[in-house]
Amino acid sequence: MALGCPGLGLLLLLLLLLGPGQLRAKPTVRKERVVRPDSELGERPAENNQSFQYDHEAFLGKEEAKTFDQLTPEESKERLGKIVGRIDSDGDGFVTTEELKTWIKRVQKRYIYENVAKVWKDYDRNKDDKISWEEYKQATYGYYLGNPEEFQDGSDQHTFKKMLPRDERRFNMADLDGDKAATREEFTAFMHPEEFEHMKDIVVLETLEDIDKNGDGFVDQDEYIADMFAHEENGPEPDWVVTEREQFSDFRDLNKDGKMDKEEIRHWILPQDYDHAQAEARHLVYESDQDKDQKLTKEEILENWNMFVGSQATNYGEDLTKNHDEL
Repeated sequence: MALGCPGLGLLLLLLLLLGPGQLRAKPTVRKERVVRPDSELGERPAENNQSFQYDHEAFLGKEEAKTFDQLTPEESKERLGKIVGRIDSDGDGFVTTEELKTWIKRVQKRYIYENVAKVWKDYDRNKDDKISWEEYKQATYGYYLGNPEEFQDGSDQHTFKKMLPRDERRFNMADLDGDKAATREEFTAFMHPEEFEHMKDIVVLETLEDIDKNGDGFVDQDEYIADMFAHEENGPEPDWVVTEREQFSDFRDLNKDGKMDKEEIRHWILPQDYDHAQAEARHLVYESDQDKDQKLTKEEILENWNMFVGSQATNYGEDLTKNHDEL
């Protein structure tokens, strides 16, 4: 499964660039399939009073956080004050945990919309601000469809024949109004299905199809490990592989029948038991809420500016002059 890219389109592009038969090597390192609720927001590290890097990345986004050191404390506070006004969605002068959570989620997902914007013109060939299935198919598979003789290798033929209907199935799932043309939001769901609730079933199905090598509709322990690790003949398994086998038995195979069904796969790759954005929002409010009314004023945020943006206020000076509808 190629999360965060259009179906197996990325693999297709690599095949075209590298030539048939060049992408058969299996990875020898651990592959991560688990989709976090917030794509760029991982686990909060152990507390370190000398560093607020996690808070900065959660509040501003990882890329913006890298540019913070270029700003003085005065510039940081000034720009943070402007951001506060955007977080306070109801304009009541307070920032609640819910408003902070919404902001953090939007910041973390911004890269998704930027990614779509970068590739939009490559697919929207007739410039009607929609991408039809035919436009996508021709842009992605046109060379293969027009030159099948160049892809005579059996494994390459199989790959292409598998990819096209799979992409079409995902496209149709994202195309909510069924008009065979994707709006920007629909195309975003197509490219990043893990971020959209109505696309979760297709994420689970594609994962199952990728890992289930014997075609029985389940993922057994050996298939689970083979997806992560290419075992060298007669070579020992790394410690992390041994641990993953234990994880499979103890936590993946919930009904203890020796294999994972679709619901167990969903539980594995789409964990719902922890909301990182919610936890970070609560943390920021707790640490900055001087009067303990469970909401923040602009003054309280600016008083604790170092936690939100540090001496590295943000590249938001540029962002604030742009029209980022997604933020």
